[in-house]
Amino acid sequence: MKFMKLGSRPDTFYTIEAVRSVSSDVSSDLIIQVKGSKYMLHKFPLLSKCLRLQRICSESPETLERQIIQLPDFPGGIEAFELCAKFCYGITITLSAYNIVEVRCAAEYLQMTEDVEKGNLVYKVEVFFNSCILHGWKDTIVTLQSTKAFPLWSEDLGITSRCIESIASKVSSHPSKVSLSHSHSRRVRDDISCNGAEIQRHRQTIKGWWAEDIAELSIDLYWRTMIAIKSSGKVASNLIGEALQAYASRWLPNISVKVKANKDAAASSSDSDSASEVTSKHRLLLESIVSLLPSEKGAASCSFLLKLLKAANILNASSSSKMELARRIALQLEEARVSDLLIPCLSHSSDTLYDVDMVQTILEEYMSQGQSPPTSPPRSKLAIQRRRRSRSAEIVNIEFQEARRSSSASHSSKLKVARIVDGYLQEIAKDRNLPLSKFIAIAETIPNFSRPDHDDLYQAIDIYLKAHPDLNKSERKKLCRILDCKKLSVEACMHAAQNEKLPLRVVVQVLFFEQARAAATGGKVTELPSNIKALLASHNIDPSKPPGPLSTTTSNIPADDQWSMSSIKSPKSRISTLKPKAARDDDLDENNMNPDGMGRSSKFKAFCALPTRPKRMFNKLLSINRSGSEKN
Repeated sequence: MKFMKLGSRPDTFYTIEAVRSVSSDVSSDLIIQVKGSKYMLHKFPLLSKCLRLQRICSESPETLERQIIQLPDFPGGIEAFELCAKFCYGITITLSAYNIVEVRCAAEYLQMTEDVEKGNLVYKVEVFFNSCILHGWKDTIVTLQSTKAFPLWSEDLGITSRCIESIASKVSSHPSKVSLSHSHSRRVRDDISCNGAEIQRHRQTIKGWWAEDIAELSIDLYWRTMIAIKSSGKVASNLIGEALQAYASRWLPNISVKVKANKDAAASSSDSDSASEVTSKHRLLLESIVSLLPSEKGAASCSFLLKLLKAANILNASSSSKMELARRIALQLEEARVSDLLIPCLSHSSDTLYDVDMVQTILEEYMSQGQSPPTSPPRSKLAIQRRRRSRSAEIVNIEFQEARRSSSASHSSKLKVARIVDGYLQEIAKDRNLPLSKFIAIAETIPNFSRPDHDDLYQAIDIYLKAHPDLNKSERKKLCRILDCKKLSVEACMHAAQNEKLPLRVVVQVLFFEQARAAATGGKVTELPSNIKALLASHNIDPSKPPGPLSTTTSNIPADDQWSMSSIKSPKSRISTLKPKAARDDDLDENNMNPDGMGRSSKFKAFCALPTRPKRMFNKLLSINRSGSEKN
């Protein structure tokens, strides 16, 4: 830290009965009152350097007693006034970054300029400020911080703007070219002297060496400084993002705990104004940080943006700030973590644990940001050759391939986001107050092609069913409509077949597709157990006769219960494209049972047409029908 000494005489100021005076053979003839403090001084040394005091004394009537001057609005208080008075007496004073602002403002107030005397205090302070303070990194920051106590004076004298310009110019320079403090210089020098892997580890730290220091500034000064840094165009956007993250970590740590403590304090002491003031201060700080975020994608991490969004929710920030954060998060949603998406819900109109509506907004924004349409699976060579029979078809195929290449990155992003969303659904499904409609809305935001398998989605549905045991039959059917049984793994199918909370139709579909998959992969038909044979015989179905193909089973099956096989043609097909023909998803429930507890014979005809792999699938089927019989 730089400092400058002015004057050579020893300090002779003393205090008697709360009155400050100076040792002298000449009696004092001037009393100056500064903010409650009284000084008994002499006119000659003060008036010879202070034009303001000259004018006040000339305008006051002369009396035989000491002349009294009131300075109630003196900038800097008694400390700054005493430094100026000592300078007038030639007593040694020390200027540094910690007091230069108050001394400069006081000297300006007293008009200690060159018009009164050459080499006056204003001139000397300006020389020290321009030649030393602005050349030092830490000195400039400390000086800028001290302007907070005298905002109007500092603005009028150009102290604030000059400090900000100096910091911005230093940030765009290499730290080796900046005059840093001793400790900071040593830390940077140690980083630069590292070699090998340590250089890679510290390289980013060296580039953002300035972030932690300017994080000590108040939000208004920090905002202006960051605007100046961004305007220079010499600092990478990711470094600005990291600097904003450092500032938020400095001033917004555990914001939820702080706000709760303030609310509790306000409730206990009835001092709601104080708590509201603290909340408003944090809200202003957060909204200022949001306004400083670089426009480039990836300048700030998705995790940091989501933390800001959580804080914005807690502090009840403006809707524009929340929407801006949601838009930026959507741009890089594939980088998010499930834990970051768990935004606390503080709305009085909702009892849910998490703000599902905000996540819904993020997902909708993600899907609307110019994403390319989904691409279909690869086509076989034979299919491509057939498409080339005409020139028009060939052109269409070329355009399709170009669109597919351009959307590959978007498709990969959607796959990642879909996995994140399914993990998020598993977390919010535990909330007993989460409405079914919101759960389904989140799940349906992601397009079907983004989920190559539905195992994670099935797990989320299973968790929701367990956390909401009071769901009626219609609600359970509605929930399971978002599940595609064709995309369940063997393990998930085994679990679903034994899941008593699932609607009966879903269990039937799981068994159907699992057996169809076994046939597609070359599974062998196993002998039906005797109990299954007896069940089929009770419906006049002869299990000894070879069943017809699936397409011939539709004649005796109601339209809403028919299934068709569209592409289980070779063992190479990992995932079949079997799907229900009906638009609605009616359940094989108690209302569709015969009085003897048996289901419709058409259902079992369809199952007779299926080659089987594990016998336990049919054992499960029997247990389902038995349970239905017991209910009736």
